[in-house]
Amino acid sequence: MNQHHESTGPVDEQQITLRGPAELADALPYLMGFHPNDSVVMVALHGGRGRFGGRLRLGIPQSPQEWASVAEQLAECLIKGSERRGERPDAIVIFLCQDPAQGESGSQTMERLRPLAQRLRMACGALDVPVLEALCIAGGRYWSYCCPDKRCCPAEGNQMALPGTSVMAAAAAYAGIQVRGTLREMEARLEPLNTEAAADQQRALDSAGADLLPKILDEAGRKDVARETLGLARRLLKRLREAPAAAPSASDINDDRVISNDEAAAVILGLQDRETRDKAAEWMEGPEADSALRLWRALSRRCVAPYEEHAAAPLTLAGWVSWSTGDEPGARVALGLALRVDPGYTFAQLLHEACNQGLDPETLRRCLRGERNVRTGRRPRPDRTRPRTVRPTATRRRKTSSGSTRPEAVVARRRSGQVSPSRRGSRSGR
Repeated sequence: MNQHHESTGPVDEQQITLRGPAELADALPYLMGFHPNDSVVMVALHGGRGRFGGRLRLGIPQSPQEWASVAEQLAECLIKGSERRGERPDAIVIFLCQDPAQGESGSQTMERLRPLAQRLRMACGALDVPVLEALCIAGGRYWSYCCPDKRCCPAEGNQMALPGTSVMAAAAAYAGIQVRGTLREMEARLEPLNTEAAADQQRALDSAGADLLPKILDEAGRKDVARETLGLARRLLKRLREAPAAAPSASDINDDRVISNDEAAAVILGLQDRETRDKAAEWMEGPEADSALRLWRALSRRCVAPYEEHAAAPLTLAGWVSWSTGDEPGARVALGLALRVDPGYTFAQLLHEACNQGLDPETLRRCLRGERNVRTGRRPRPDRTRPRTVRPTATRRRKTSSGSTRPEAVVARRRSGQVSPSRRGSRSGR
């Protein structure tokens, strides 16, 4: 078993050495902030000590015919994206995470995914970056695709460490890094309702669409719709903020109860207008941020069939507020779902790339504050108490030049080629 993998936390705080596949497999949830079900995860390593750098995650393509092209795309995005930030990776670690299918053992899952691991290793090698380790995690066990020694990496795999018992778990607890369940559990908080209430919500969306469409087609009417949408959203924020506190397990249910179907439909459809969405994005910090995140999550759950694509706007807003308040794992999940329902949603694409690159959201926060001050005639106040973004790893900051103050333009200036979370083609952005 190879023992050459080392990882550091923030370079000026704490260093942790990870030796071999077992400790790498145990560290993955702490690197991502959640357990990445059904995912390819690639992590760049830098320097002789293998410091963790950029990372990306993508759902495992269902069709093996896609594996070759996806492997090339992922390798290029991770390596060239790191180069644009000034640090070409010295090596890469790959994780393939998937629960066994019905009637399938973990070993069979590992063997089924072996060609994908090989494609990824070849794609990285073609760009002159070696893969130091490629692991499969399935059914509570892990396998190494790189280690040929069956004494430490047997065919039946090795059992994962018990949660909370490793050095990485202790270090993460000390640093305040939390693992908030599985990717599937995090996505469930944002996915459309599948209960009997979905039919009532669909009828409300149908009715709101028939009422709003003639207004949206008229310039004056469109402005009225925008004003009414933001006014209603503000009232819902206030209602959520004043709602009685609930246990975490019941918080989403309580939030759904205080928002009627008609109110949800009106705000969902109103947010399809880009300018309205951008103004709503200003609720990204301070006491507004928590209730805004709850509102965008609730509205995402109300985008029932056949209105799933309308969820791109509230999902993107949920991702933006999460990123703005320091919750990068939550941001990646929400933005990934936004791009799953609408791969061409430009604002989600740009935010997802910026978040993955570890950029500072303060640039966009400053832009949104400036637009709000111009619109309301307020004088900007000295920014002494802006929220700090908590990061589990050190990142390099860059200054941006002045220019357009549109939120999408600001994020676009910060782009540098991180992988888009969707494999499908991009449509014209919104």
